[in-house]
Amino acid sequence: MDSRKVVLLVGALFVAAITAFMARTLMAGSAAPAAAAVAMPAPVVPDGPEVLVATRALPVGTILDATALKFQPWPKELVENAYFKKDGTDMSKLLGTVVRLPITAGQPVTQGALVKPGDRGFLAAALGAGMRAVTVPVSAQTSVAGFVFPGDHIDLILTQSVEGGGDGPPLKTSETVIRNLRVLATDQRTSDEKDDKGNTIVKTFSTVTVEATPKIAEQIELAQTLGNLSLSLRSIADNAGQLEEAIASGQLSVGDGKNEKAVLAQAASMPQSGAGSFMTGADISRFQRRTVPGKPSSGMGAAPAPSMAAPQVQGIGAPAAAPRPAGPVVRIARGNNVTEVPVGGK
Repeated sequence: MDSRKVVLLVGALFVAAITAFMARTLMAGSAAPAAAAVAMPAPVVPDGPEVLVATRALPVGTILDATALKFQPWPKELVENAYFKKDGTDMSKLLGTVVRLPITAGQPVTQGALVKPGDRGFLAAALGAGMRAVTVPVSAQTSVAGFVFPGDHIDLILTQSVEGGGDGPPLKTSETVIRNLRVLATDQRTSDEKDDKGNTIVKTFSTVTVEATPKIAEQIELAQTLGNLSLSLRSIADNAGQLEEAIASGQLSVGDGKNEKAVLAQAASMPQSGAGSFMTGADISRFQRRTVPGKPSSGMGAAPAPSMAAPQVQGIGAPAAAPRPAGPVVRIARGNNVTEVPVGGK
C-alpha cells in the first residue's frame, strides 16, 4: 500500500477518536441538574392586637350578625383608637347594630361606622335608599309564634271575607299579597335579646316594622283595612331561586357586569307585590264557596213589580235604560239578553 494512503488513514482514525472522546465528554457534562427545593418564606404574622374586621362587604343598612364579623391580628403601627379590639369588646353587644358607612371585606370596623339599637337615627340608617318603614299589627298566632327577628325576610298573607249580592255565607279567601319584606324591628326592639348564656330569647310581639318601597307601603296600609294580616317566614334559599327566575325572564339586568354583586344583592332583598298565590274556602272545605256569591235572579214565573221603576245609574257612554213596564212581567233570557214582557202583552 502506498505510504501516503497509510498516513491519511491513520490521521483519519486519530481525528475520529478525538471527536468521539469530545462528544462523550460533552454529553456526560450536560446532564440535567438536580432540582433543589426552594423554601417558601413563612407568612408574616402581624405583631399587633386582634381587631374586628368585616368578613364580607357590608353595604349601608346591613344588620350585623355573627357571620359578618371576626377578630384578626393587625399591625401595631396601623391600629387606630376607633377600632374594636378583642380585649374589651363584647361581641354580643354588636349583633343587631346597623352599618351606616360602607365597609369592604377585610377592612377593620370603626365605632363611627355602626349605629346601635336605641341610638338616634338607628331606624333611618337601617333603611335602604328610597325605602320606607311600615309597622304592621300582628298577634301571637299570625307572627310565627315570635320566631321572627330583625333581619329576617317575610311574606304578608291577607285573609278576608268577600261579600256578594246573594244569600249564603261570604267568600273566604287567603292570598300572599307582599313577598320578601325585610324585618327591621319587632315591637320596640330592633335587635335580638339574649340571656346569660348567649341564647336568643323568643318573645311574642304585637307589631312588626318592615322595609318597603313607597308603593308597597301604601299597599300594606290598605291591606290592613281589608282583613287580617299574618306573617310567613321565608327561607334563605328562596331569594336565590327567585333571583335566578328574574334574570332568566329578563326582569333583572346586571348591565356590563361591573357592579354585578351589588345589583344582585339589592335585587335579592327587594320586596315584591302582585302575582301572589291565593286560596279560597272551597280549596279547604267542600262546604265553602269558590266564587263570590252572585245576585239573586228571578225565574220564568211572573213577579210583581212596583208601579214606578227604580232609577238606575247610567255609566259614561252607556245607552239609556228602557222604562220597566208596570204590572206583572215575565223575564225571558236569550243568552246574556234578558227581555221583560208584560203579562198579557205580545
